[in-house]
Amino acid sequence: MKVSTIWKGKRMFDSTGPSGYSVGMDATPKYGGNGEGMTPMELLLAGLGGCMGIDITMILDRFLPEITRLEIEADGTRKEANPSGFTAIDLFFHIDGNVPDYRLWKAILMAEEKYCAVSDSLKAEIHPHLILNGVEVEKPEKAI
Repeated sequence: MKVSTIWKGKRMFDSTGPSGYSVGMDATPKYGGNGEGMTPMELLLAGLGGCMGIDITMILDRFLPEITRLEIEADGTRKEANPSGFTAIDLFFHIDGNVPDYRLWKAILMAEEKYCAVSDSLKAEIHPHLILNGVEVEKPEKAI
């Protein structure tokens, strides 16, 4: 897979992938940018959330009619020193619907450990959290 990233001036870049879609990136004013696009680190978290979400919906395909909400919040912790990559990422899966929590956990863990290419590409520890119908559900002790 190839993605082309083109400089648009100052700290702004546009990236276009084989899909033909593009995304604009910019640095925050702290780093000399204008803040007119997502930062690359924001895009990394967005990519992780999107990858996990796609895999989870594929795994739960027959249960999708029972799901009324699926939102994924990624909260990354970064190193203080440069390069200030992520050391840990907490993923909060806010799901509303009528699907048993064990099925949701199974889908979340399968996505992270077996299918999501983005999570497989990261050094950071990933900590999933399931919030089902507004209530946090503990991760099972043993693998499902």
